[in-house]
Amino acid sequence: MESSSEAERKFFFNFSFFKIDPKWRWMADLAKEESAKELEHVIANSGIRFRSYSTLGLRDDADFMFWFAAETVEEIQEVISKIYLTIIGKYLIPSHVYLSATRPSIYAKTGKIPSFVAGEESRQYVIVYPFTKTREWYLLPVQQRQKLMEEHIEVGKSYPQVILNTTYSFGIHDEDFMLAFETDDLHAFQNLIMDLRGTQVSKYIALDIPMIVCVKKDIIPLILSLG
Repeated sequence: MESSSEAERKFFFNFSFFKIDPKWRWMADLAKEESAKELEHVIANSGIRFRSYSTLGLRDDADFMFWFAAETVEEIQEVISKIYLTIIGKYLIPSHVYLSATRPSIYAKTGKIPSFVAGEESRQYVIVYPFTKTREWYLLPVQQRQKLMEEHIEVGKSYPQVILNTTYSFGIHDEDFMLAFETDDLHAFQNLIMDLRGTQVSKYIALDIPMIVCVKKDIIPLILSLG
């Protein structure tokens, strides 16, 4: 776990989804393994927080996702630039890119920071999606929004096996929020989403797609799984 001073630091999150160029699969297996090691070395020496996930076979628009957390957007740009300079970088095609920032919730009574930057152990799955509420939501009185969100939060508490990382994209990307739900149980997550559909807050959802299931996988086995 992070110290209290560490927990107060502000971070930018970047969720970068990639497809692999089919030409990659024609490379020799040994070359693929060396390329994976090169990529792993570049990211390990970037100095920013990182997790890697596979979406292989789960989406037609992405094969894997890299999740970064850094105190500046320039740090994120630097590591992605270095990724593109690797051998495998020549075969990567970005399909979705999202940017968000950590900040305290105005509705939750406890100021829990995202588990990713809190140093908590990652779960087997993360479900990532952009989330935007209607303008009507923001025109409601603050007290009314608070009451509706308390119902929403109570539903979430019924699923302790699902950990929510909420970050904010207002002004820095197209959506309002970026949500990243971590869990070892996808059925529990599905039940949570079904229950949340029944809350009053759901009337004020403008957009909550794409919803992308990602499977935790270290870089080398992830790259070698691409064919």
